[in-house]
Amino acid sequence: MSSKSEPKDIHQLNGTGPAASPCSSDGPGREPLAGTSEFLGPDGAGVEVVAIESRANAKGVREEDALLENGSQSNESDDVSTDRGPAPPSPLKETSFSIGLQVLFPFLLAGFGTVAAGMVLDIVQHWEVFQKVTEVFILVPALLGLKGNLEMTLASRLSTAANIGHMDTPKELWRMITGNMALIQVQATVVGFLASIAAVVFGWIPDGHFSIPHAFLLCASSVATAFIASLVLGMIMIGVIIGSRKIGINPDNVATPIAASLGDLITLALLSGISWGLYLELGNWQYIYPLVCAFFVALLPVWVVLARRSPSTREVLYSGWEPVIIAMAISSVGGLILDKTVSDPNFAGMAVFTPVINGVGGNLVAVQASRISTFLHMNGMPGENSEQAPRRCPSPCTTFFSPDVNSRSARVLFLLVVPGHLVFLYTISCMQAGHTTLTLIFIVFYMTAALLQVLILLYIADWMVHWMWGRGLDPDNFSIPYLTALGDLLGTGLLALSFHVLWLIGDRDTDVGD
Repeated sequence: MSSKSEPKDIHQLNGTGPAASPCSSDGPGREPLAGTSEFLGPDGAGVEVVAIESRANAKGVREEDALLENGSQSNESDDVSTDRGPAPPSPLKETSFSIGLQVLFPFLLAGFGTVAAGMVLDIVQHWEVFQKVTEVFILVPALLGLKGNLEMTLASRLSTAANIGHMDTPKELWRMITGNMALIQVQATVVGFLASIAAVVFGWIPDGHFSIPHAFLLCASSVATAFIASLVLGMIMIGVIIGSRKIGINPDNVATPIAASLGDLITLALLSGISWGLYLELGNWQYIYPLVCAFFVALLPVWVVLARRSPSTREVLYSGWEPVIIAMAISSVGGLILDKTVSDPNFAGMAVFTPVINGVGGNLVAVQASRISTFLHMNGMPGENSEQAPRRCPSPCTTFFSPDVNSRSARVLFLLVVPGHLVFLYTISCMQAGHTTLTLIFIVFYMTAALLQVLILLYIADWMVHWMWGRGLDPDNFSIPYLTALGDLLGTGLLALSFHVLWLIGDRDTDVGD
């Protein structure tokens, strides 16, 4: 009995016996096991245990395979649904209309801030300190760019942290605030000092003139302006990001434009006021210049200790210097262009339009870079997902006309350039600033320069953010300084080129005496 039962058991286990037919139709059910028990009887209990154990294992394997297959199918279906949906997976699903609606108000607010900064520069360019110490003009794009580099980078970091849930608890929130505020004070002090050195060097190279009192004046003005502006704007940024997250608005859409709305105006007003006040003491209290520099430098160890306490800012404290320093040098080149053109009657109006075109381009590209960085952070950490760091040289069609959410936001931001600048130009005209008449051909040349600037910046942002991500660099810390500095250089250069062409064709109508 036992000798005959073993082959039959083997047939049943292999699925070739007669009792296996119900299993083939019904799947791994209980009937074949019951049949086996009746056939074996009590003497085959040991074989029955083996059969049950084997079939249980086979059943487990088949169920596991089925689960894996279903899981892969669900993942594939999720991927398909994601591709067909309006946006990649993100906490806030956004359409072109919602992106434009959220960006529009902060964009206009930031634009009016740059208009106000341009009008301030149009006034203070005639002050004695700007006439006698012309290197202050070189500081203007450098410090405005520094504000953009630090505050927009801060806004991008905090927006990403808020979107991925790193600011949900009071402890995490306080750690992010103290660490990031201390970090930008360190960066502002150091880069403000370096910007003054760059201004001195760029001012000395063309004419070979160097003045030690003027050098100390530039250093004290630059460091004090950078420190105070970063402190005020950093506090505003933190309030904006926390408030926007609570009311359900994506901080990436509003934080960076609002950072620039008051940033240019505050920074330029501080630079003008501080440099003018220090210039008045040039003949009497010259020793106050090194004292001002020493005071802010003495605070550096305090900010370094606070910044090191937060893991997210500790890394930036050690490795985040290259982008802000290189960006400062790039913006200083734009400042050199401004210094050489603002005093030329053929370029009348450059002073009021330069902060506007530079600010608008920097604001729009900062929004795009922050959005792409947040999207990448939702899929992992920098350098982990190689598929998230694509093409080395992206196609313009891919950047602006693909169906993904980042391409959609690029189109929305680009379409804001013309209506936004028309509003800003009309405001400048109504305020009778700029010492120039807004003719149709001037508006055409100005719009061409503005569109070309933003087009180039958005394309570079698409490449740069993904390239940095693929190299393991956090785009929140590294991309925005380069992009805003390039915006300053492109904006100033293209605007100067437009003014020069308009002067050559004789279309300029200026009122320098106003």
